[in-house]
Amino acid sequence: MARVFYTFERVDRQITGWLARYSIPLLRIGLGIVFLWFGLLKFFPGLSPAQDLATRTISDLTFGLVPAAVSLPVLALWEVVIGLGLILGWQIRLTLLLLWVQMLGTVTPLFLYPGEVFTLTPIAPTLEGQYIIKNVVLICAGLVIGATARGGGVVPEPQRV
Repeated sequence: MARVFYTFERVDRQITGWLARYSIPLLRIGLGIVFLWFGLLKFFPGLSPAQDLATRTISDLTFGLVPAAVSLPVLALWEVVIGLGLILGWQIRLTLLLLWVQMLGTVTPLFLYPGEVFTLTPIAPTLEGQYIIKNVVLICAGLVIGATARGGGVVPEPQRV
């Protein structure tokens, strides 16, 4: 029994060490892929399920000054830049700032169009509402990446003082 426990403990330490080394870079790259993918879709009208809601939101937030013909390619480029910044590890703090500004915009439909994003406000989101609410996970992933942007990291064992 002690041997089984020792083997488990040794394997657990190896896995935890691997996770401490690679989880943040993998999270950064995975988040980058999501932004790159969703951004690329917006370059091709009709492929992004969020394009109509996104362009209407931008139009309303800019009091009609930015039409959909401008906002959609700008949003697409913005998301592609975020994706590439995360994937390549380029200017992470600036990339995360772009991410959080973009995320602020994505949650505004919850307040601007509650009738479209909820079947029963605020309890039962529509598919579009679920699409928006899942951004909480993206925001939190950005926070975790941001916590290590100045060179910090995850450690597999508690620090002894």
